Amino acid sequence: MTLLPKTEIIDAAVHARAVQHVAARGVYLPTFAQLADPGWQSPALRASLKQAAAGSASDSRHLLRIHWYNDEQGGQRTVPAYLHLPESVTGVKAAILVAVARHFPLIGAHKVLPAYAALVSRLVTGQFDPTQQRAVWPSTGNYCRGGVAVSKLLGCRGVAVLPAGMSAERFAWLKQWVADPSDVIATPGSESNVKEIYDACHRLAADPRSVILNQFQELSNYLSHYTCTGPALAEIFEAARVNHPPLRLAAFIAGTGSAGTLAAGDWLKDRYAVRIAALEALECPTLLENGFGEHNIQGIGDKHVPLIHNVMNTDFVVGVSDRASDQLFCLLQSPAGRDALASRRAIARSLVTELSQLGLSGLANIVGAIKLAHTLRLSEDDAVITVATDSAELYQSEIKKVRARDFAGRFDASDAAEVFGRHIAGANSDATLELTASERRRIFNLGYFTWVEQQGICCEDFVARRTQAFWRRLRSCVASLDALIDDFNHRTGASPS
Repeated sequence: MTLLPKTEIIDAAVHARAVQHVAARGVYLPTFAQLADPGWQSPALRASLKQAAAGSASDSRHLLRIHWYNDEQGGQRTVPAYLHLPESVTGVKAAILVAVARHFPLIGAHKVLPAYAALVSRLVTGQFDPTQQRAVWPSTGNYCRGGVAVSKLLGCRGVAVLPAGMSAERFAWLKQWVADPSDVIATPGSESNVKEIYDACHRLAADPRSVILNQFQELSNYLSHYTCTGPALAEIFEAARVNHPPLRLAAFIAGTGSAGTLAAGDWLKDRYAVRIAALEALECPTLLENGFGEHNIQGIGDKHVPLIHNVMNTDFVVGVSDRASDQLFCLLQSPAGRDALASRRAIARSLVTELSQLGLSGLANIVGAIKLAHTLRLSEDDAVITVATDSAELYQSEIKKVRARDFAGRFDASDAAEVFGRHIAGANSDATLELTASERRRIFNLGYFTWVEQQGICCEDFVARRTQAFWRRLRSCVASLDALIDDFNHRTGASPS
């Protein structure tokens, strides 16, 4: 099975050079288990990490902070940060629980977690030589930022490949982090133009110094979210249930993107028997209709089915228009909009402030969670959990564009009422598809054209993903990878303290 991550040292010479390189920098590599549950950290180590959070962004101690339990001050929470959206906000009886990912270090988004997982898995198996090779990070924005950041902390070269239509803030961030401006490669198109990213990577791969860490097919991406994000979401649900013991976790929803975050749904289904929903933009209804198009829900690339998407374990597809996320973002970034929510809708100002710090895909996920609650006719004893993947800081340049397009360049209280009424109060079960066995097969088969015909994946390996036995076997690789990371740290002599 060539798709499964390697769990042994592939090239001893490369591995030895990697050990020497990392040892010279005194970098400790956390295991998957350590990032899943940072409760193992001593008070002294937590104090050290808090000091790192307030200091240099190039401090390698940030690697130990790549988890869901960070707080605003760089300390550690017992429960990951989340928002509990009540009926007064959402219009549905079910609780909507939103994990907040903006406290992840370095990039303010949870994509730094799979980026670390991808690189460390190659590093400890002798598949990446930090002294000679460069890590290439194809992405629609946040994953390549995470990859560039992790590369820098490990003292190696990182190359970002992302669509030119992504937000200006992403490119500004990358410009500050890369060693050379040529290490930021802008491909044609926008969020939906993933094939153009792959084409650029094929050209780069002609150079043996380039190692392509494609989030859409890197199974370590899946493993990081199954191992770390799934249990973190369970902690959130259990915390919410304290105040309402009958609460049942009914569903999990996340944007398709690379499908990495959807792996958390597999973990939650194993424990709570939740239904898993994949969200996509209505403007590009790939899963819903084998469709295509352009959209602006930045963070969920479309027009293909990611190789790491466990399609046969997915229960729903929910379509959300990018007009919803764009306009809700304008609502929350406008003083008039925030005032309208607090005064006219009687939403606590503290919650309005928290909502105003969410990025576009997080807002889309909230709308999708509301639609799913309508579809499932959930009660006050049910909860839907989702993720706000990044922060509003990445999208300030989008506000002017949306105002010019949709609101004649302004945004006032009447616009606020219209936007809330249309996208939150008016949300319903339209563009929601429950996946039958036939629909799952259709979506699974759609991936053939990307992965076998275009990207050269062996057909036998592609088909193996159809059974849950493949995914169980994949998940069993984590223990072996952690053992390799422990061994690597032993060889470098690095310690977490």
